[in-house]
Amino acid sequence: MYLAVDTAVFQKSAEIHKFLMFKNKQCLVVSMRVIYPPEDFVKKANVRDPAIYSRTAEDWKGFWEDFARELHWYEPWDVFLDESKAPYYRFFVNGKINVAYNCIDRHLEGKRTKAAVIWEGEDGAQRVLTYQDLYREVCRLSNALKELGVEKGDRVAIFMPNVPETIIAMLACARIGAVHVVVFEGFSARALAFRLKDSHANFIITCDGYYRRGEIHRLKDKVDEALKGYQGVKRVIVVKRLGIEISMLPDRDFWWDNVVKGQKARCEPEIMDANDPLFIMYTSGAIAEPKGVVHSTGGFLVHVYATTKMVLDLKDNDVFWCTAEPGWITGHSYVVYGPLSNGGTVLIYEGAPDYPHPCRVYEIIEKYGVSVFYTVPTLIRMLSACKDEEIEKYDLSSLRLLGSVGEPIEPDTWLWFYRKVGKERCPIVDTWWQTETGGHVISPLPALTPMKPGSVTKPLPGFLVDIVDDGGKPTKPFQIGNLVIKRPFPGIFLNLHADPRHYVKLYWSRYGKKVYYTGDAAYRDDDGYIWVIGRVDDVLNISGHRVSTVEVEHVIMELDEVKECAVIGIPDRVRGFAIGVFAIIRGENYEEVAKTIQEKVKESIGSFAKPSLIVFTPDLPRTEGRKVVKRALSEFMNGRDVEISTLTNPEILRKIKETIKRDSRGVYVVK
Repeated sequence: MYLAVDTAVFQKSAEIHKFLMFKNKQCLVVSMRVIYPPEDFVKKANVRDPAIYSRTAEDWKGFWEDFARELHWYEPWDVFLDESKAPYYRFFVNGKINVAYNCIDRHLEGKRTKAAVIWEGEDGAQRVLTYQDLYREVCRLSNALKELGVEKGDRVAIFMPNVPETIIAMLACARIGAVHVVVFEGFSARALAFRLKDSHANFIITCDGYYRRGEIHRLKDKVDEALKGYQGVKRVIVVKRLGIEISMLPDRDFWWDNVVKGQKARCEPEIMDANDPLFIMYTSGAIAEPKGVVHSTGGFLVHVYATTKMVLDLKDNDVFWCTAEPGWITGHSYVVYGPLSNGGTVLIYEGAPDYPHPCRVYEIIEKYGVSVFYTVPTLIRMLSACKDEEIEKYDLSSLRLLGSVGEPIEPDTWLWFYRKVGKERCPIVDTWWQTETGGHVISPLPALTPMKPGSVTKPLPGFLVDIVDDGGKPTKPFQIGNLVIKRPFPGIFLNLHADPRHYVKLYWSRYGKKVYYTGDAAYRDDDGYIWVIGRVDDVLNISGHRVSTVEVEHVIMELDEVKECAVIGIPDRVRGFAIGVFAIIRGENYEEVAKTIQEKVKESIGSFAKPSLIVFTPDLPRTEGRKVVKRALSEFMNGRDVEISTLTNPEILRKIKETIKRDSRGVYVVK
């Protein structure tokens, strides 16, 4: 990994250059002068007193409880944190709360006519929902769901694109105590079926279809296909987004408009325990099948409420645009629950951010006066496709804060974002967190933390984070180690759905039941700033989507034609990583098998995981025990020297090198 340096915005050039080795990867580490936030921003920021760090160090429990008291509770908690069954930590024990009430009802006095949700479709369609509108729509759907038989604790799957009804559906589930399972609309029917079956979902909310790059995607057809393999769904509610002709099964499928028609615009919220589950979110990991991460009601809400206020600095007059899809954790935490619990105005956009032209994002920022823009490095790299002279045509003066999420951002990409989009007047909050943490853990506080391009800076107040070696000993500056969290926090997930064994094994066993193992590698520089290198395990970040190489291998190995395969990540400038497949097959029908592999992965996981490189080879690099050494393939494709002393068949690596180039894409056959 090379951290590129552009020193023009610094007082001095880079101070320290060191080469480190991490799992045989050579990393050029750069420690740079910092960039300070503008004085005007500091004066108006929600958090601008540096004493917050020292106060929190002295009383971290009081820090979280102060934020919790800003929310509405039906009954206060008895105990802030119960550690008696570690690692099953429980916060705000016996507290009673409702998430939807805190996101809508408590804002009606004073913000009734304020815009809660602004929506733009790819086709230019627009809608605005005020807090009063949102309250009515959520209550009507809540009553409709109850009439259709949804009860507290039921699992309701939501298979929807970025449309207002997705937010309404999530909040309606939260209002009546149903557990929502939002599934990314880009997933295949098979991937949807797995999530339905694993979560025991018995209701689905979807739509007929949506636009993406000018094309119609028939979403209800995927639902119908998924339900052929899972019979547990009682009712399907369908939003008429496009008005296309679809199949509607009598007594199972219902149009959204019909079920909410005539429903009362008032529904009393269900009083929930703070540790009742709010939602299940599926995420890839170091096991073949996706994991169902279960998040709490009270602790999760406190976490995202606090971090939205601190990190994203959300204010009453902001228009906040987080580009995340609703099917990912960022869409939950920082599109819906964090901003709305703060009484903010949220902008959502349905389609591809570079369609029908590469400057569509700038057009939307100007059109709606977006002031806080939170996105992924993949999209930031895409934004650079719009020429400088084209960017200058758009008025981006409404922007005051930028944010990055989802994967490490390269310093040169950070600097481009800071200069060209933020005009060197908008702080950038480069945030580190995970599906499992629920919300931000490491990030600048925009008015307090000097920024270093490429670094997520320091842990937020309330968190105890460290970087340790394999033995659990804290690392020295510039020594790469394992990123861990040494103290529980309110947003930490409750469990893995129906899989407590992996909950403990994957997260709480490496360093004991009180240290959360993140699976990420990182190092600190001399200033204590944290630089995240990437995943220690086999999880890739493809355009902001976490994909397990183990999961992809599992899918490919279902093909009769494939005898064995190894899946690795290939660096991709725009997407972060692409999928590379090295396969041993039966026979020599390479072209047909390549197409079958691509279609299989697309069908089982999604088009974003479709392999960019497929290499058919007579063998794979192996140890004496016949274990495949994927590291050897990865190091070659990443342009690093390969350690072959542990391989029993180093000649196969030589043949692979002779057949393909390091940055290749396409299909190759090694003879």
